[in-house]
Amino acid sequence: MSPRQDIAAARRIVIKLGTHVITHEGAGLALGRLCSLVEGVADVHRQGREIILVSSGAVGMGQRALGLTRRPDSLGLRQACAAVGQGQLMALYSQNFGQLGIKVAQVLLTQEDLGERDRALCVRTTLTRLLELGVVPILNENDSVSVRELVEYRRGQGQDSPALEFGDNDGLSARVAVALDADLLVLLTDVDGLYTANPRSDPHARRIAELADIDDATLGLATGSSAGGTGGMSSKLEAARLASRAGIAVLITSGHHPGALERALAGEDMGTLVQPSNRRSAHRRQIAAGTPSRGALFVNDGAIAALAERKASLLPVGLVRVDGEFSRGDVVEIRDGSGRVHGRGLVNYDAGDCRQLIGRQSAEIASTLGWRGYDALITRDNLVLSEV
Repeated sequence: MSPRQDIAAARRIVIKLGTHVITHEGAGLALGRLCSLVEGVADVHRQGREIILVSSGAVGMGQRALGLTRRPDSLGLRQACAAVGQGQLMALYSQNFGQLGIKVAQVLLTQEDLGERDRALCVRTTLTRLLELGVVPILNENDSVSVRELVEYRRGQGQDSPALEFGDNDGLSARVAVALDADLLVLLTDVDGLYTANPRSDPHARRIAELADIDDATLGLATGSSAGGTGGMSSKLEAARLASRAGIAVLITSGHHPGALERALAGEDMGTLVQPSNRRSAHRRQIAAGTPSRGALFVNDGAIAALAERKASLLPVGLVRVDGEFSRGDVVEIRDGSGRVHGRGLVNYDAGDCRQLIGRQSAEIASTLGWRGYDALITRDNLVLSEV
């Protein structure tokens, strides 16, 4: 398939809505535009595609609600704006998606949530389960307690330039896309993509339709930053480089035009498409070959079929034997009765607990162990099947 056809076929999609997409001048809510985007996301969701939204705008909405005429420089006041605005932002999403029959969930993250393995696994499990339930997760950095994004904004206004840590929602969306093995990351902004020059000042600037990679020369094409947000084209290119080098296609396009999102996700030539450098994400590569196996779970033929054909998680009911000693979060092999390896994954219970759960239903986990962490021994997002 062509790269644009790949977009049309993408199943798991992370969409980042920038501050200048959902607000006017970084503060006043662009209600009509937001409602149009919600309708677009709902249309895509009804196609059976999984959508994760990363939404900016909480600080701007809080600023407006508190009657502040300009974006505050005080870190504490910006955190207060974020705390006020985040609730209002989620209320709008809940109401608008609810009218279209779609449930949403708020997930606020900090840098550490995706930086520490156990916490990152919990985030992955939560988001995956929400997607399985047909819910649209709406993510944002937890600005009321995490200062990184707010500090990066202040650096961007002074002599230091903002660095892509977690410190803006472009970076957050890229890291979430990698963590969830997304097929596509869409960065919606107030321009139609990356241009050969700044289109606001150069009438001869041309849109760059596709990029095979993002190098230093490409980064040099980005100028300026967002007045009401923490990002800008430079931030988006850094995020796109991170995601594309982990095997995820990235589309940078405008969120200002009605119907543009649906057309872009249908494969039309819109925005700038950054092609993935490989098809398997760093997380899956690490599971598949980067970490030594600590043991093995032997499963029955029904479990093998469920994993291969239905792309299911590995449930305890299919377990017949446990080899080795391992801890929660270790990599283990999945083997059939003959000992053939069918895959590897990050296990949710230690070896002793797995032995107690042999042949049990997920509903029996709590009564068997006295506690319950996950329904599955290995969730689908932490599982890599052998390519045979």
